[in-house]
Amino acid sequence: MMITGKVRFSYANVFQPKAAMDGGELKYSIVLLIPKSDTKMVEDIKKDIEGAKQAGKDKWNGKIPTNLKTPLRDGDEERPDREEFKGMYFISATSKTKPQIVDAQLQAIIDPTEFYSGCYGRASINFYAYSVNGNRGIACGLGNLQKLADGDSFTGRKRAEDEFTAFAPADDGDDF
Repeated sequence: MMITGKVRFSYANVFQPKAAMDGGELKYSIVLLIPKSDTKMVEDIKKDIEGAKQAGKDKWNGKIPTNLKTPLRDGDEERPDREEFKGMYFISATSKTKPQIVDAQLQAIIDPTEFYSGCYGRASINFYAYSVNGNRGIACGLGNLQKLADGDSFTGRKRAEDEFTAFAPADDGDDF
């Protein structure tokens, strides 16, 4: 298990589980956007992935497959059409168990509008080997999440308190 440095969250499905495909297993999921400039975090992730490869040899007949799928992916190469992926690596993390979500002061976040795709934070994640139906690789498990800062929502939707100002009705007797 590792705790990431500051990342940006995308595709945050952390309050209600969803199936990746119709009829698939329900899971909580999130994409972690990792700045390529954070070389320490990237190296720590690569080391943990290597550890999972070594631990997974038993699943792969004692040796690491050459065509192994790994979870650390390049946003510039795989999502060039998405602005938020530019200059980023990304990892998709999933869990069958609902993650706990806290703010910077460790207070629980239970309102889905407070944790969204576009905010910043940290995640506890773990890497593990899999071999399912001929597919072999390293996957990323999702532990818990900590929101550190707001950011522009990737959906474009604004919070009501950011969109409106306080309103004091005029006392002119006219309802319209």
